[in-house]
Amino acid sequence: MVQTVNREQLLMELYKSGFPAVAKYVARMGGSFEDARDVFQDTLVIYYEKASNGSLNAMDDKAYLLGIAKHLWFKKFREGNTTVSMQDEMLNLANEQEKQVSNGKVLQYLQTAGKRCMELLSAFYYDKLSMKDAAQKFGYAGERSVTVQKYKCLEKVRDTVKQQSLTYADFIE
Repeated sequence: MVQTVNREQLLMELYKSGFPAVAKYVARMGGSFEDARDVFQDTLVIYYEKASNGSLNAMDDKAYLLGIAKHLWFKKFREGNTTVSMQDEMLNLANEQEKQVSNGKVLQYLQTAGKRCMELLSAFYYDKLSMKDAAQKFGYAGERSVTVQKYKCLEKVRDTVKQQSLTYADFIE
């Protein structure tokens, strides 16, 4: 009886400490709360079996549980994806291609930061200029100065987007 109480207490403690991280991971990977519960139940069974037969050598139970859950979720996800038909896959791809970000709309908001910022951001992101080269090209004292200026330029664009309450959907054609 004492062993049963200890086992139940251990499982409850593991559930309280490990389930939130597993649920967050599964949700981030597109799973539901029910998926997270299923995966975590399987995770606890594996954990308990390893602990019972003495092959468990985990330093951090929570991290070990998350590792098992990630492996199980990946396995479940991989098995689930094998049943998707080629036609469904092609439709998904076609839908993704329809939702392309409008470069014109993005450019319009980038221009709100000013000409100098546009030139700096263009040199960094499109021309792939290093910070050292950008500092020389734009006359900054050093790499740190150009990094700070690039950050300020991006903040100007972010502020414009926030002020107008724009979302990702506003940039889709």
